[in-house]
Amino acid sequence: MTNIIIRDYKQQDWARIEEIHDSARKIELHLAGLDDAFVPLAQAAVNEGLFDYTICVALINDNVVGFVAYSDDEIAWLYVDPDSMRQGVGKSLIMHVIENTTRPLELEVLVGNNPALHLYEAMGFETTEICSGVMPGNESFEVTVHSMQQKKDYER
Repeated sequence: MTNIIIRDYKQQDWARIEEIHDSARKIELHLAGLDDAFVPLAQAAVNEGLFDYTICVALINDNVVGFVAYSDDEIAWLYVDPDSMRQGVGKSLIMHVIENTTRPLELEVLVGNNPALHLYEAMGFETTEICSGVMPGNESFEVTVHSMQQKKDYER
């Protein structure tokens, strides 16, 4: 398995997390049939309060390959560089959050984003309901999401 290191976000990581978000977000939105809803991180970070959360980055060979933003009870953002997907980066970021927060954690996954849905299910989350509403940070788009919560009996 690839050696993945998780550390706190630093200001010099900004350009790299922009690249990661923008490329991975386009894939996420495409899977959900929402290609036209894309907003680059430079704007989304302001619209959705990215810096209101704790942010950590994942590194492989000293290169930032993913990031997560979370609060004590929610995973709000998790993006992995498409070139580093399926290498354990997402799992490592989720485990970091689980180990550094109270439980149960909550999150939302766009309907259609089956890779993310399966990842969270494998990490002990379950869909509690499917909700529809407007997209945070881009309210002109309707979205449907899996509201997920960490299973209380999930063992790390």
